[in-house]
Amino acid sequence: MPGRAFPVKVTTFDQPKQMAWTGGLPLGVPKNVRTHTISPCGAGSRFEMTEVVSGPMLGMIAGSLPDLTEPFAAFCSGLKVRVEGPPS
Repeated sequence: MPGRAFPVKVTTFDQPKQMAWTGGLPLGVPKNVRTHTISPCGAGSRFEMTEVVSGPMLGMIAGSLPDLTEPFAAFCSGLKVRVEGPPS
């Protein structure tokens, strides 16, 4: 993603069930862990994405963190179209 403020590293990869990446600024200020999980749901699958932000100075910077509701929703919508669409 252009302009990303910190590098990320895949820290969990359990194909096809789960993938997580971890990133953050030096010294874990803050530390982000974003997890993508796919689980059975009826005749299909359920996708869940969570992000946990932590770190010793989180309280001081929490107000400056962006609201990721729209980017997360756009990512999930794009993924749904890609998964349910015709094979490429």
